[in-house]
Amino acid sequence: MATSKPTISNIRVGIGGWTFEPWRDNFYPKGLLHAKELGYASRHTTAIEVNGTYYSTMKPESFRKWHDEAPDDFVFSLKATRYATNRKLLSTAGESIERFIGSGLTELGEKLGPIVWQFMPTKQFDPEDFEAFLALLPKKEGSHALRHVMDVRHPSFIVPEYQKLAKRYKVTTVFTDSDKFPSFEQPEGEFTYARLMMSDAKLKTGYAPKALDAWAERAQKWAAPSARKRSDVFVYFINGAKEKAPAAAGALLKRLGWKPAA
Repeated sequence: MATSKPTISNIRVGIGGWTFEPWRDNFYPKGLLHAKELGYASRHTTAIEVNGTYYSTMKPESFRKWHDEAPDDFVFSLKATRYATNRKLLSTAGESIERFIGSGLTELGEKLGPIVWQFMPTKQFDPEDFEAFLALLPKKEGSHALRHVMDVRHPSFIVPEYQKLAKRYKVTTVFTDSDKFPSFEQPEGEFTYARLMMSDAKLKTGYAPKALDAWAERAQKWAAPSARKRSDVFVYFINGAKEKAPAAAGALLKRLGWKPAA
């Protein structure tokens, strides 16, 4: 039986943050007030991965402000605090995890997307310690269900033992095109989270047209309904030639049939 074509509603495409000097008078219209940048970015992409939450503890008022400035169908992915992931023993991260989850992120409401736990490239896979870390991650905060993504960056994680743990704890693993970090050949988890990091400053849209065509096709395959349910897909253009990220995101969204609001 044929499956229906996935709609843009379960494929999110975005950029990392919204405050970046090279985007001014480039992605952003000339003279746009800095205070208006989130409003503009959130109407020309469908998701943003927030990097500031990795470095600093935000207040509930900040999340509430972001919620109010973005349109109803927008999603924010949040990078979790580095104090939870950049440590020798991940099993001791409980307090940092609780502080981050309790910082007010649920003020984003329905706009709260996946939480990304990024590990240092030197952090190797220790099955016992990593399982202890996964067991610390809450599935809910209040009435809000939480979705967790592991951004593991050491080759030792690309093993079946890690995959079994990820499946057991229902966490997703980052899929990347980077030649610096490892990635499974196919995305792992109940939804797909791709971080594309190979944009080229010499190309108008960061990626060549044929490459963007291929990413659009791949995103739709990831999002296609399975025997159980359709899968949410998140695609972020991160790093590489970051100045090209908005153009790359816009070009991919166009291929998926989405247009910015007037």
